Amino acid sequence: MSFKLFCSLLCTVFLLPVSAFSNEQNSIDTTTLYIGKFSSHQLTPWKEKSFHGNTNYSIITDSALSPPTQVLKAISKASASGLFFKKRIDIQKTPWLHWSWKTTKLFSHMDETQKSGDDFVARLYIIIDGGLFFWDTHALNYVWSSSHPQGETWHNPYTSNATMFAIESGNKHLGQWQYYTRNVYEDVKKLTGKDVKYIDAIAIMTDSDNTSQQATTYYGDIYLTAQNKKGSLMAPFKK
Repeated sequence: MSFKLFCSLLCTVFLLPVSAFSNEQNSIDTTTLYIGKFSSHQLTPWKEKSFHGNTNYSIITDSALSPPTQVLKAISKASASGLFFKKRIDIQKTPWLHWSWKTTKLFSHMDETQKSGDDFVARLYIIIDGGLFFWDTHALNYVWSSSHPQGETWHNPYTSNATMFAIESGNKHLGQWQYYTRNVYEDVKKLTGKDVKYIDAIAIMTDSDNTSQQATTYYGDIYLTAQNKKGSLMAPFKK
């Protein structure tokens, strides 16, 4: 996705009125904040933005899970569109981000550090609004990398304001649900150099417009908690 499209993404999120998104707390208690509750067929709070064609997003039932569970399915065919959830979130109160995804095939013959290879079968954006100073808007991307080793970080080839973090990599876990827990407050501080109290939006995207390939990825529920939940899996981190 090009820098122009990245800028368009951010403008789309921050120029829309808050009323265009869900203002509900979406929490089961005071320490759990649901961002994406796909298991309850809740997709309305998310808004789609197309950059090059449309990635097809839909709620389906994954019968391989026990019990069978509703998840978000993304199919990208040389296309790029993302889903965005605008909400100002205090990541000092609820720093632990939990999510899961499953993908079936990685991209081949591409370099994600180059503009021609800026495609990912799965990515989750954490966005910090720069306010009037648009150039100070930053994004942290957790991605399933097709070419980088797990734990590696690098700047997006279009803008140093977008940091990429290979939370998952390679073919080993293809076709298997992978579960993650990250302290997003600490990750934002380490990876972007921004010691912030709030993030302003979360986005997910499966895109293949630069490589003209195809990807099918599934996303589970996304939520934040005040404490790290027992049994959560911590992904590696390399600076």
